[in-house]
Amino acid sequence: QLQLVESGGGLVQPGGSLRLSCAASGFSLEHYAMGWFRQAPGKEREGVSCISSFGGSITYADSVKGRFTISRDNAQNTLYLQMNSLKPEDTAVYYCVLLVPPDYWGQGTQVTVSS
Repeated sequence: QLQLVESGGGLVQPGGSLRLSCAASGFSLEHYAMGWFRQAPGKEREGVSCISSFGGSITYADSVKGRFTISRDNAQNTLYLQMNSLKPEDTAVYYCVLLVPPDYWGQGTQVTVSS
């Protein structure tokens, strides 16, 4: 059974860092394009970063370029999002997504950036 479970969210001060994890089961994530999306209260869902199958291509939203890094550990079948220099506007629920129609979403993990 396909499953995506995010973890690593929490409360952090502006300028701080967090690393989100997405543990995948039921498939081998290195063979598929994966992404991180986020949704802040009252805002539309936003793509944060995507990585193609076998890591050949990586993209970032302009708002996170230079601060966030997507990666994956194929042995652990886990996708990561390293987030540095966090800003209050990064506050959102972050979702891990398997980018295969109809797209498969995890349950999300809350990230709150506040002093």
